[in-house]
Amino acid sequence: MLENIRLSLQGLWSHKMRSFLTMLGIIIGIAAIIAIVSTIKGTNEQIKENLIGSGDNTVNVQLYQGDNTYEIDYYGVPDGVPVITEETRKQILELDHIENASLYTSRETYNAVYYLNTGMSGGKVCGIDRNYLDTCNYIIKQGRGFTDSDYAKFRKVAVLDENSAETLFQGVDPIGKTVEIQREPFIVIGIIAKSSRFEPVINSIEEYYTYAESSSGAVYVPDATWPILYGYDEPQSLILKLDKVDNMTVAGKEAANILNNGLNVSDDTMKYKAADLLKQAEDIQKLSQSTNTMLIWIAGISLLVGGIGVMNIMLVSVTERTQEIGLKKAIGARKGKILGQFLTEAAVLTSLGGLIGVIVGIVLAEVISKVTSTLVSISVPASILSVVFSMAIGIIFGLLPSYKAANLNPIDALRHE
Repeated sequence: MLENIRLSLQGLWSHKMRSFLTMLGIIIGIAAIIAIVSTIKGTNEQIKENLIGSGDNTVNVQLYQGDNTYEIDYYGVPDGVPVITEETRKQILELDHIENASLYTSRETYNAVYYLNTGMSGGKVCGIDRNYLDTCNYIIKQGRGFTDSDYAKFRKVAVLDENSAETLFQGVDPIGKTVEIQREPFIVIGIIAKSSRFEPVINSIEEYYTYAESSSGAVYVPDATWPILYGYDEPQSLILKLDKVDNMTVAGKEAANILNNGLNVSDDTMKYKAADLLKQAEDIQKLSQSTNTMLIWIAGISLLVGGIGVMNIMLVSVTERTQEIGLKKAIGARKGKILGQFLTEAAVLTSLGGLIGVIVGIVLAEVISKVTSTLVSISVPASILSVVFSMAIGIIFGLLPSYKAANLNPIDALRHE
């Protein structure tokens, strides 16, 4: 085998231009596949990150009526939906893959938050429990967070995220200042931010509206003071922190099932559901992959053409080396040895083409990334598989020339001119 590989490399080197032109179809096909697969993988990761966020691994479980979240602002507190207890939260924490769980209430805000004459025209107000900031991976950028004393003494204090702080205070230090929430005075005690900053890539107006809410800012108050703002206790939402993104769907559904066991409502469409962002990401990925699969098939055609080119060149090589084959058979070379030699030559030729194609494909993917600002991710398994596939093409399309060489009559071969 090693001798056959050595002879194959010598033959390729002695006909460098012909060998390169023969490999060109394989190189182009493999390079196209690697570039497309890298772009697909990078795009999928970008889609998932855009929808879910970078490093959060959090999923919301909220009360739904039909296909939409239940709007307490419009319909009031629903009958038969109890306040979620601490015992229920601890029960949910015992589920697999859940690292933390937090309860909160929230309302969309339209000019409900003011500092002097400056108001927030969007965003939200949230009443949060003691675990919320940790669950959502928030860190204190300035001031402090909520303490047990704030909850126990019903203190009217608030924490702002960076967007709401900029909107309301426009560069002025907000710590210690008083904001009005629903005309109630709250003292700002802290500014928070995500521990890992995430900037979504927005390519369309639909994506703009998807991320507009999160960029408008949020104001957080202790859930103990929520009735001061809105007059009553109300059903909370639940946010879960998972060990990894891929477990979000399963864990979210299990948590929703626990909450639904406590419902006693007449409306069968009213139930807790997990916001399945992972499924949304996968649906969008499938849509983009359908187009990319077509491109891979087109690239595969170039591999087929490359394989036919290899077969043609190998047939020419057999014709050129007829006397050499006859001499080898005359001195005792068996059919299997001749067959193995030509198959090895074909496999080495296409494997080198595949290896060069992988390198060209990686370079091409990086160029596409720079030019189009598209995220790419090189797939090592795809690269290895491409080289193996190239070798298989050489063996398959080298069978006919190799079989022809192995079955030459030695006497006729020696007479060939």
